[in-house]
Amino acid sequence: MTGTTEGEVERGVEARRLIRRASYAALGTSFEGRPYVSLVATACDHDASPLLLLSNLAQHTRNFAATSQVSLLFDGTREFPDPLAGPRLTLIGRAERCDNDRLLRRFAAHHPGSGVYAGFADFHLYRVFIERGHFVAGFGQIGWIERAELCFAGSTVAIAEAEADIVVHMNQDHADAVALFANRLLGLPGAGWRMIAIDPEGFDLRRDSESGPVYGRLDFAEPIRSPADARSALIALTQQARAGQ
Repeated sequence: MTGTTEGEVERGVEARRLIRRASYAALGTSFEGRPYVSLVATACDHDASPLLLLSNLAQHTRNFAATSQVSLLFDGTREFPDPLAGPRLTLIGRAERCDNDRLLRRFAAHHPGSGVYAGFADFHLYRVFIERGHFVAGFGQIGWIERAELCFAGSTVAIAEAEADIVVHMNQDHADAVALFANRLLGLPGAGWRMIAIDPEGFDLRRDSESGPVYGRLDFAEPIRSPADARSALIALTQQARAGQ
């Protein structure tokens, strides 16, 4: 990342946090040369590349026949009294069909209802190749971020390969720690929390309730690169939660 300033790196981190926390985004495609915007469910790969599960019959999918160029708006303003004072990120990139079982499982973990139609022949997973993004962090905090800062730098292979085992291990053998992550570190009430995904910058939790799934995300203090790093980071967070900090 030669030539990248500390501020640019930090903006990239903050922008990725929006992507990683999002369950939905506004998708912009081209309909006969005109803008067409629709709401889509999202997840993301380990480097923060967005994932979309789309039907061939959907208008936005049919628009890909003209061009794979897309835009995605991630909105982080929900908890702000004035939405214009909150963060949002507009990505520009290309939607690429990606028939990948690992990524499909990752999407389904964030959207359990998608399992009903994920196996249908007319539904396919798309991975968005990020080109650049326009990040609004608040009033006067606006700027473009290039791909090199938007995507997580470095290899994500080791964590991606170990993800399923880590998630199963935490839910089966350390359910008490998962509950502490949600209740104490994130301040999220309720029982039945489960880890659903882990990536180099944090992990995602979900609790199924009568009104639908509830989500939480906890970021690591420093990125992890290996299963050993993940173990150390999760132990440290468990100790922090048990200490009531």
